[in-house]
Amino acid sequence: MPTYTAPGVYVEEVVSAQKSLSAAATAIAAFVGFTERAPADDPADPIGLRPRLVTSWTQFEQLYGSFSPGCMLPLSVYGFFQNGGSIAYIVRIPNTAPAGEPARATLPAADRALGNPLSITSVEPDAELTVVIEQVDSGGDEEGDEPAPFTLTVLQGGAQVESFPEVTITPGDRNVEKVVNAESTRVKVKVDLQKGVDLSGIIDVLKPGSYPLVPVAPVPVPVSGRKFAGSESSRTGINGLAIADDVTMVIVPDLVTAATKEDGTIDLGLWKSVQTALISHCELQGNRMAILDAPPRMTPQQVKEWRSDVAMYDSAFAAFYYPWIKVENPIAGNGDSEIFVPPSGHIAGVWARTDDTRGVWKAPANDTIRGCLDVERSITKNEQSLLNPVGINCIRPFGTRGIRIWGARTMSSDSDWRYINVRRLFNMVETTILDGTQWTVFEPNDMGLWEGVTRTLTGFLTGLWRSGALFGASADQAFYVKCDAETNPPESIDEGRLVVEVGIAPVKPAEFVIFRISQQKQVAA
Repeated sequence: MPTYTAPGVYVEEVVSAQKSLSAAATAIAAFVGFTERAPADDPADPIGLRPRLVTSWTQFEQLYGSFSPGCMLPLSVYGFFQNGGSIAYIVRIPNTAPAGEPARATLPAADRALGNPLSITSVEPDAELTVVIEQVDSGGDEEGDEPAPFTLTVLQGGAQVESFPEVTITPGDRNVEKVVNAESTRVKVKVDLQKGVDLSGIIDVLKPGSYPLVPVAPVPVPVSGRKFAGSESSRTGINGLAIADDVTMVIVPDLVTAATKEDGTIDLGLWKSVQTALISHCELQGNRMAILDAPPRMTPQQVKEWRSDVAMYDSAFAAFYYPWIKVENPIAGNGDSEIFVPPSGHIAGVWARTDDTRGVWKAPANDTIRGCLDVERSITKNEQSLLNPVGINCIRPFGTRGIRIWGARTMSSDSDWRYINVRRLFNMVETTILDGTQWTVFEPNDMGLWEGVTRTLTGFLTGLWRSGALFGASADQAFYVKCDAETNPPESIDEGRLVVEVGIAPVKPAEFVIFRISQQKQVAA
């Protein structure tokens, strides 16, 4: 209480015990896998291993490059944004190593008849350098003049590191090969003019311009399950996403790239190892779900046996989708204009779209997948009757109704957590309450605090019920909040605890719609 010692008018601000809660974000995805390159804008993370936030496909291309052979992650991220996603974290897993050979550039001549008269290689292997050729005006333009000198400049990271003015392609003291190789610590030069070439009357031999030294293509390296799992402390891999508190969906589309053996078969042991690590991460965080892809090229019987007898996942924090989908191949070669991809990235986009248009409480199913041209294998109703009970969500074509997600189950054997939307609704409610009630910490643990917390949570849950997220004809049927002397006895207060009980009745999807039709006979009046 303030102390009043002098006469006057005083104003006191009274802190309200009524707080409002804003629903936590539900449509933030995280992708773990391979990219064309690493972001080059963070000196503290030169190979781009830490999670990075992107909000559009354009931003992804600026940081990580575009589509690339052997990388499923760019295709999945593109499908995510195409289907309605707007926010994603990218976790890059290195799957190549530098070749360890000098980078090289071949400089063309101003006259095509001379070919490529100059080749330049870097002194250091895999160096990222650029050579700039600028012609020097010698003032001579009569036939028979020697070729004009030029300036060769070496750039690294856009900054000039070396420059060699007024060098020439012809023999002499300023011969470019002689000067540069004697003085440069960055590049080596070789003049490749054929013997006997007549340069008389040719003033400009080299074509002025900027020429980057191209490194030899990186060498592929195997990626183990441990690399995918990563480390929370070093902020790498799946476990590095612990720092991204707002992630709600995690996808590993490049599992197929790492698990494919030289003979084309799939290492199902690695497949299970990585997906198990992904599920464990989601369960430990408690606010996100894993979207899992089935191994490719499996029949319905094979995928059922693999899921039941080999994988044996049992988690409310994972959803499993089958089969793969066909999309346009952005790097088509050899006539392959279409390509099969794991559906997880596109599915994450549909989840985000459903959250935006309907709400997280709506099951993300019976909706089309944008960009999907076909499925790897058409699933019949009878085949799905074997897959659906074990938590395999099918993607099925329905003629003029398009290709639709036809399943909304988690991989849990607990009937309370059978449906994806129920688990995600609870994730959202729990995160909202956790973040929105931090103001209660260190407040006096008395009836005033209890009533304030009750009003805050009741207001939030009432809004959810009115939006259709909770089941019940009235708010009392849809939820309850209990915070009183019964949940907070003296011994609990002495321990510094505030205990609030919250119960909600989630809306569950109408998975089986049944119409009972009978014949009504006419009865004489």
